[in-house]
Parts: sequence; structure tokens; C-alpha cells
Amino acid sequence: MLRPLLLVLLTAAPALSQTLDDPHLSTLPRTAAETARIAAILAPPTDFTTPEPFEALSAGAATVRARANADAFSQSSANMPFDHEMRFKLGNALFRKTWVASPASTLASDGLGPLYNARACQDCHLKDGRGHPPEGPEDGRVSMFLRLSIHADTGPADIAEWIATAPDPTYGGQLQDLAAPGHHAEGRMDITYADLPVPIADGTVITLRQPSYAFADPAYGPPDPQLMLSPRVAPQMIGLGLLEAIPAADILALADPDDANGDGISGRAQIVPSVEFGIPMLGRFGLKAGAPTVREQSAGAFSGDMGLSTPLHPEPWGDCSPTQGDCRAAPHGQEPTARDGLEVDAESLDLVTFYSRNLGVPERRRVDDPQVLRGKEMFHTLNCAACHTPKHVTHRLTDQPEQSFQLIWPYTDLLLHDMGEALADNRAEGRATGREWKTPPLWGIGLTAQVSGHTQFLHDGRARTLLEAILWHGGEAQAARDATIALPKADRDALIAFLESL
Repeated sequence: MLRPLLLVLLTAAPALSQTLDDPHLSTLPRTAAETARIAAILAPPTDFTTPEPFEALSAGAATVRARANADAFSQSSANMPFDHEMRFKLGNALFRKTWVASPASTLASDGLGPLYNARACQDCHLKDGRGHPPEGPEDGRVSMFLRLSIHADTGPADIAEWIATAPDPTYGGQLQDLAAPGHHAEGRMDITYADLPVPIADGTVITLRQPSYAFADPAYGPPDPQLMLSPRVAPQMIGLGLLEAIPAADILALADPDDANGDGISGRAQIVPSVEFGIPMLGRFGLKAGAPTVREQSAGAFSGDMGLSTPLHPEPWGDCSPTQGDCRAAPHGQEPTARDGLEVDAESLDLVTFYSRNLGVPERRRVDDPQVLRGKEMFHTLNCAACHTPKHVTHRLTDQPEQSFQLIWPYTDLLLHDMGEALADNRAEGRATGREWKTPPLWGIGLTAQVSGHTQFLHDGRARTLLEAILWHGGEAQAARDATIALPKADRDALIAFLESL
């Protein structure tokens, strides 16, 4: 009885919905009048001849001017108070900081690894944008890595439908392809591609690239025979604090696990144990929503990607497993006499969190262009908005003015959806199955080439255009994908123009 009972509570009980919010958020309840006004504002559009009110302001008052260079994702929230700006700048400096292995003369920057994927946050999130796959077999893998896991017998007893997994006994939770001097990298991620032609209605054939992944050159012996691999490209960083500030109850209200409305879309909430608070919380961050807060996502990256200790992950060896004794015994950068003795102390983690929470979302472009408006109509007609929910209103917060009570347009429901076999990584994470992914936000997607220097999309960068990304959709999105193929060219071009305006 526990599993169905907990699911009912998660979707129906306001008190429990409150506990799924980040407990550090200081919120004020919405009045009945506010609730009614918000419902009217969030109603789907019926007129596609003109923009909706405030549609150009993707992040409400936090929206920043759309710059025409690679710094478009690197601005602070437009409504940031002056006395918060120094925290943002210090967080930026830490985000860009290059770490070194111990022992080193630079005691404030040592502790990297010994096994790691990057030396700085910006190595993966260059210009705060998306990562990408390597361009050739000899290119570095920075900004993309493989998650590793095996099946396990038990998981959290208080989270229904949890799919138990564990890190690989030797290689841990992710493949680390870089190492400090005197150590061996764990191995190398190999990618091969096969051509997959897809004909569309106008007779054009779009050739998709079907990737295959392998764990090559394992340095510590063979991985577990059960090993499951999942490729991950670093996502863009904008608007994270606003996504964190969407009330959990609003996200849970969008879940439809049994497809009760019969539209073929059955989003499910990811519920994860909070490392910081020790309670189940709504997962929001990561490609399968495996982290509940920006702070926990940041701490996990410091530990897993760079091997740096934080208050949430105090182990100085990062993701090194117990069988990697040389890694665990290596010199580290923890100094008992320095603050809390961690390589990334609490203040530094808070500054990086503040920076990550406050990267501004650029304003929309061409919002009143007739072709873009036609593409918006196609977006809704094809039911893309069922998963890519256009707009939300954030909590009213007492101590985060940048995120407080904003009408935002991220185009995500933050829920898990079955995306079909073609996109499946066949690796579970929490409540997410091997076919499920969190709906990624679409805001800023049209600036990817400008910021990141490429147009490679989806969780592993396999799609080289937005149309290719749509053509990979399956599962709950199969109907929308097939309808896109069948569109007249003018309408399909309009749909892409709309996406590029986001």
C-alpha cells in the first residue's frame, strides 16, 4: 500500500508539496486573489496574431538585454540589488577558477582530483552555455562524460517507485578521463556514429547520427559486467534560480502519470533524497532531475567532476571508489586550519550557488514577427506545450528579490517523460527509467550557436539542428514528432523560427 499511498500524497497533499520545496526558501503564501490571477495569466493562448503580454520578458524583471556576442548568458539578473552584485562577481571568479592537484604552492586552489573530468566549472559550461561531444576521436572530452551505474537491491524506503542502482564498484558514478600527475585516468569515452536517414513530407531526407558509446581502455581492470552507461553533455546555466523558485505544488499539478486526460503525455515527478536536508525533495536539476537544488547540483559537480570536497560531499577524493586505494590515499587540499577545512568551503560553495542561481535569461527576439507567431501556433497545435510548459509564476520570496514572484517563460514542466527507445540510455536514475528524461528548458536555445559556437542538442549532443532534435523525439512525443514531419515546409520553418526566437 505504501507506493500508491505516497503517490496520492505527493500529488494531492499541499502540506507534503511544501516539504518538496527547498527548505531554505523563505516564502510567503499566495492569496486567493493572487492564485486566481496567476491561473488566468498561465492559461494557454487563443490568439496567435500578436504576442502575449510580457512574452518578450523570458525571466520577468530578471530578464537581461539580448547581447549579440558570446557573453549573452553571462549577465547577472537585471533586477539584482546593488548590494548583491559583489557576491555575483565573486561567484563568477570561483566558477572560472582553475584548480590544481595537491601538493601545490597555491593552497587556495589545490585539491583537484586525483581523478577528474575538468579543472574549472567553466571548462564544461564555457561562457555559461552548453557543452558538446568531441569533434573527433583524439579531441578532449571536457564538457561531456559518461555516468556509470549497476543494478542494486535497495533504495530509499520513503520514495515510491525508486529504481535502485549503485555506482560501479571500481569506477564509481562517472568515468573520469583525466588524472593528477602520478595517477592513471580511469579510461576513455569512445563514440561512434551511424547514419540514420529520415524522410520528411516535402521529400527531403534528413540524416540523423545514431551514437554508440563505449568505456575504452579501463585502467583499473574491467568494469562490472552489469555496467550501464549514460552520456551527459553539460547544459546551459541560465535561469536556474528561477526554476528553483517555481512552487513544487505547481509542478506536481502538471504531473499526469496515468494520462488521465488522454493526450498521450504522462509526465512524472522525480523525487530524490536531499543530501543537505535529509528529506525527499522534488528533483529539478540534471538531465534526469537528479538534484533538488542549485546548491546540491553545484556540490555534486565539485565532487564528481573535479574531486573537490564541499560541506555536502566532504570526501577529498571525490568519486574515487574504495577499490581505488591510490586515489584515496593521495595528497589532498584540505587544510584543518583554513575555515571549515574543506577544499571548497561553505562560503565558496554559497558564492558559486549564488552565481549559478542568478545568471540572467536574455529577452526574446522577433517576438512579434509573423513567422515566429505562426511557429508559436504550430508549437501549441502540435501539443509541444504539454511537456515544454511555456510559463510559470515563481514563489513570492522574502530574501531573493531576483527570483521573487516573477512571470517566467522557460518552456519546461520539469517532469520526467518517456522519450522512446531511440533516445533511451537504458540507465535508471532515481524514479526515472532508462527511457525517461526531464523536459529541458528551451529559453535561450536560439542563442546556442552565438554563445557556445555550435548547434548540438539533446542530452548527448547528437542532434546538429533543432529539426534533428525534434526528429529524435519518440515515446510520449512520437505524435508531435510525426506531425512535424507531415507539416508543410512553411509551417515547419515557422516552428523552427519560433524555437530560434526563444
